Amino acid sequence: MIKIKNLILAFLSAIFVIFAFSKVDLIVDLVKSFLEPERKVIIEPSNNYTKNIDYLFVKKSTDYEPHSYDDLINIFYSLLDNGWLEFTFYCPLDYTECLDDVSKLSNDKVLLSDINNYVHPYNSYSSIRTIFDETGEVTIFVNKLYSSTEIIDLNKEIDKIMNELIKDNMSDVDKIKALHDYIVMHTTYDTDRSDKGNSNYDSARMTGALFEHYAICSGYTDLMAVMLDKMDIPNFKVASETHIWNAVFVNGSWLHLDLTWDDPISVTGEENYDDSFFLIDTNTLRDKDNKSTDHVFNIDRYLEFN
Repeated sequence: MIKIKNLILAFLSAIFVIFAFSKVDLIVDLVKSFLEPERKVIIEPSNNYTKNIDYLFVKKSTDYEPHSYDDLINIFYSLLDNGWLEFTFYCPLDYTECLDDVSKLSNDKVLLSDINNYVHPYNSYSSIRTIFDETGEVTIFVNKLYSSTEIIDLNKEIDKIMNELIKDNMSDVDKIKALHDYIVMHTTYDTDRSDKGNSNYDSARMTGALFEHYAICSGYTDLMAVMLDKMDIPNFKVASETHIWNAVFVNGSWLHLDLTWDDPISVTGEENYDDSFFLIDTNTLRDKDNKSTDHVFNIDRYLEFN
């Protein structure tokens, strides 16, 4: 009788082992669901300034569940592009390095700034903060560079300028040139901010360029970017360690547009208007730099210029 019982137990054990191996995915899923209860990611509507564009370096997320460092980059890009002020997502159990990668990304100011360069200026951040805990919950908080009230005032003035300058029969290049010339002729480069680090003007933002007529490179670039977006001309911003300018897709190519360098200040303080940096390719940009490093950018972050 004991032998029969042992045989039955051995038979049942064998059946269980066979079943377990054949249903290993089901068992893993059951264990995972017990250890990792379902956590719903809330997707709010995007605002009016989302671009919804997949670039070569950053792409819009679909499910906001990261499984790699690139997925995290895309989540950060997507929440900025959507114009969200706060967003929570969760690290899955099978992405064991997730929290380490979140910490790495959220502390990489240069990378965050490069991601920020792909979104509409009205959705760009002045500061961004990330918190997370051991459960894998990650929340990102965004303070925007331009307030809602400022955006209303900016749009009103920009629309006024564009209605005066842009005609339906103009080519995209002619439209860009008209706006380029208007900005450089109505804006003075703010040497106080660039040389001393402080200024009486809001020159680091487009409000300085548009209303006070003083700007540094970021002010020129943001203003041009908004105008390009209003014309539905694909664009993003390109940054080096010391400078920022526009990238524009026109006539089938990505080209550089640098209003700051087309608005130089002479040694006597006299303003000179130029178009040497108007819609040029990367080789031409490098040729014109004349040993300057202002346009030395990370090609791995701005892959459209490869």
